[in-house]
Amino acid sequence: MAFNSSPFITCKKDLGFFAFPSPSSIIGKRQKCKKTSSNKIVSVVSSPKNKRSPSATGSTKIPMTATEKILARAAEKCEVRPGENAWANVDVLMINDITCPGISGIFKKEFGNTAKVWDREKIVVIPDHYIFTNDERAHRNVDIARDFCVEQDIKYFYDIQDRSNFRANPDYKGVCHVALAQEGHCRPGEVLFGTDSHTTSAGAFGQFATGVGNTDAAFVLGTGKILLKVPPTLRFVLDGEKPSYLLAKDLILNIIGEISVSGATYKTMEFVGTTIESLSMEERMTLCNMVIEAGGKNGIVAADRITYKYLEDKTSAPYEPVSSDENARFLAQYRFDVSNMEPLVAKPHSPDNRALARECNNVKIDRVYIGSCTGGKTEDFMAAAKVFLAGGKTVKVPTFLVPATQKVWMDLYTLEVPDSGGKTCSMIFEEAGCDPPASPSCAACMGGPRDTYGRLNEPQVCVSTTNRNFPGRMGHMEGQIYLASPYTAAASALTGFVTDPREFL
Repeated sequence: MAFNSSPFITCKKDLGFFAFPSPSSIIGKRQKCKKTSSNKIVSVVSSPKNKRSPSATGSTKIPMTATEKILARAAEKCEVRPGENAWANVDVLMINDITCPGISGIFKKEFGNTAKVWDREKIVVIPDHYIFTNDERAHRNVDIARDFCVEQDIKYFYDIQDRSNFRANPDYKGVCHVALAQEGHCRPGEVLFGTDSHTTSAGAFGQFATGVGNTDAAFVLGTGKILLKVPPTLRFVLDGEKPSYLLAKDLILNIIGEISVSGATYKTMEFVGTTIESLSMEERMTLCNMVIEAGGKNGIVAADRITYKYLEDKTSAPYEPVSSDENARFLAQYRFDVSNMEPLVAKPHSPDNRALARECNNVKIDRVYIGSCTGGKTEDFMAAAKVFLAGGKTVKVPTFLVPATQKVWMDLYTLEVPDSGGKTCSMIFEEAGCDPPASPSCAACMGGPRDTYGRLNEPQVCVSTTNRNFPGRMGHMEGQIYLASPYTAAASALTGFVTDPREFL
């Protein structure tokens, strides 16, 4: 299937891969905020908090997108508009091991050595990037984070001290973006900032989530606020029955390939449509995770019954979901017929270097890597196991498996793969000749110290379920990374070439 070089098409005839813009609604004079009904969902085991500004719940006289509603509420305003600067109250701030030393240093310099953070229960510190290594500087990062959390009495610090056995650390979780969801820190309608660009993953829960730098994070630590420019919204409508051989990774690679790595710069990417409604929470997280690869400020999927079901055993805190008004103003609208799509890869060295997997079947590979916040969740490994099971043979290249969190690692050893005769993922992976599942962390996704598990230390070709394939991203500057879904990654491991998973599914 050929690709269109333009991000838009004017004809609605063939919408399999392409998109078309929708005229923006013209908004007249701003009107005063009036009381509206609330959509607050309150857990049966906790008391509801006081209502916040009504502008972000129910319908409004001034139509707004979901992102605009969330930011209006956070700014305690009746409305906000794209391009407007607003002081927003932050619900959750996430910090990881590689950023905590810098952030804590800036915080003490600007607020004083004895200053206290604005709210010890709204800060989440998660070591995950450079953990299982002998690099002393990496160890120092975690030590500094630990000292700061003890000093500030941070409630949610997921510490690790015994690196020889991650299971000896009950507080340790793993990759921050997956851990945030599993530990109940992601809630519809809230504002979440993290010192990692893939914080956008949490937009899958119908909240505003994005990455910030160390200086902004230090300011949030001291004040609980941030000055934010309201982004305009691009709407992506994905309809049609998703073929069984596609995953959310294919959907987002297609979108990024369509609009380019700068096509959504400082814009919200809102995902709607029948295809989106059918996706699980983990698949929605994959979608929102990679909006940053198109330059997006945040990604968002409106909360629904799937969201609420996922959150049932994750949090008892009340939350207020929002959705875009029917006549909200969007900068552009793109439509895709998912039923016509085929498995994709992003060739080196850019996430928008889109290609059909079947057209790259002559690319010989040296290894496969399945892991990261993008492709290391339980469902990602279930998908890979499905291909290995169907293939019925062993891998032709070294295949590295890195579960995102302790929970995912446990799932690989305890959950049965459907239609496998009672086998778990770990059993199937062992039969296929893969490396045993590694300690949960970011591992080689961002390269890291030379002894990082799965790191590219030679100029090899790798098919990976991660999110970026820039030169040096996974280690060696001359390494070549093909971004792919877990289906495509597993299929490629079985053949030693980039392979369309339909060969096995």
